[in-house]
Amino acid sequence: MAWEVIGVIDTEGARAEWTFPADPGAVRTARAAVRGQLRGWGLEPVSDVAALLVSELVTNSLRHATGPIGVRLVRPAGIGGGLLVEVSDPLPELPRERVARPDDESGRGLQLVASSSRRWGSRPGAAGKTVWFELAVPDRAD
Repeated sequence: MAWEVIGVIDTEGARAEWTFPADPGAVRTARAAVRGQLRGWGLEPVSDVAALLVSELVTNSLRHATGPIGVRLVRPAGIGGGLLVEVSDPLPELPRERVARPDDESGRGLQLVASSSRRWGSRPGAAGKTVWFELAVPDRAD
């Protein structure tokens, strides 16, 4: 089981970005990286849901693509801003939400992302795609 990060692109300022190997251990490592970064930014109230949704999207990437998986967080710019989370992989096909039957073992990840985030979507990239979601961040009284 590999618990490695291929590269830490940036974890300073208003964004954090990592690249993980296409290995099952990447799910746990990505989840821990997201939680740690959000704790550092003082955004603990959204860390559990962000880590859960990152787990779903990284798992989808592992299931359907080969190659590195990118995770990027962008901190809200101000009051009322949302936390932007992106998961990228080299597979060009955009995901589509589907309705899972009660006995299906999979197929609920994008439903979970859609129902738990303020908004979400996907976009093609130069080498693959990015699935993103935005979480509302509670205002803090500093």
